[in-house]
Amino acid sequence: MNILLTGGAGYIGSHTFIALREAGFEPVILDNFANSHPVVLERLERITGRPVTLERGDVLDTPWVEAVLRRHQPAGVVHFAGDKAVGESVANPLKYFHNNIGGAVSLLRAMAAVFADGSAPALPTLVFSSSATVYGDPASVPITEDFPRSHTNPYGHSKLVIEDMLSALRVASPAWRIGVLRYFNPAGAHPSGLIGEDPADIPNNLMPYVTQVAVGQRPHVNVFGGDYPTPDGTGVRDYIHVQDLAAGHVAALQALLTKGESFTVNLGTGRGVSVLEAVRAVEKASGRLVPYVIAPRRAGDVAQCYADPSLAKRLLGWEAKHTLEQMCADAWRWQSGNPNGYRG
Repeated sequence: MNILLTGGAGYIGSHTFIALREAGFEPVILDNFANSHPVVLERLERITGRPVTLERGDVLDTPWVEAVLRRHQPAGVVHFAGDKAVGESVANPLKYFHNNIGGAVSLLRAMAAVFADGSAPALPTLVFSSSATVYGDPASVPITEDFPRSHTNPYGHSKLVIEDMLSALRVASPAWRIGVLRYFNPAGAHPSGLIGEDPADIPNNLMPYVTQVAVGQRPHVNVFGGDYPTPDGTGVRDYIHVQDLAAGHVAALQALLTKGESFTVNLGTGRGVSVLEAVRAVEKASGRLVPYVIAPRRAGDVAQCYADPSLAKRLLGWEAKHTLEQMCADAWRWQSGNPNGYRG
């Protein structure tokens, strides 16, 4: 049973590729390598022991995506492709609206065309990689799926618009089966140490930045904001192991394919971790001191954001299993074994 992964060579996509193979699916990667590296394909072959099927191209190219769908006839599509840096989205909003919203429109148009003309044997089935940023600055925590949605940056705005598009699509075409997964903060790496998070430039996420400091790639961690209304003054987030996140995608696909009912769920641990707590956990995992500097708050950041993940457990039978310590140990194994990521 083929599953198309747009952006499947990226951080979350590559881990989901492995999880899908282990669950008996045959994932097909669609990627233009704008935010990933081709070396990941060799690593995936080493981990799974089988060749990787790649379609290299841009999800914005609708006719080409149509051709890919007709060629592989996937039972479902997981849409990862897009840009994901909050700070960059504030500085360059048009890039995010073009790539994220435009890419989703292109994929949905291609899927609609292929499923409408009978080229695909199944019903249109999509798992969308959304984000907890659609909750904006939440009034309280933990966050449930029925919280009001808003946005504090263009990245979050792009995810919110795509969620609204998917809702409208289901009203217009009830045959669509759609699972919206609102990620909290992915971290960690595959236990093999062969794949992990590999930012092309300065990391936008905390964990790879902290591990790069620990491995000696950067002098110190910039902690953006030390005066938030949190226990230690630093921002609190829900860090979820990427292996748990990958398992969530498998559970989502299985639920859509067997039950046929659409859903929106949080994927998180339900536990908030402060920036300084995460820094200390990496110090413990690496056995190295991680110096940090308190810097001004970043535009678009919020004080606290962590999930109530109970709906995912109820609907999908899924829950996070890895601890913060396991997350940091796996992230450190990846970083220390690949100090320059996939680039050498």
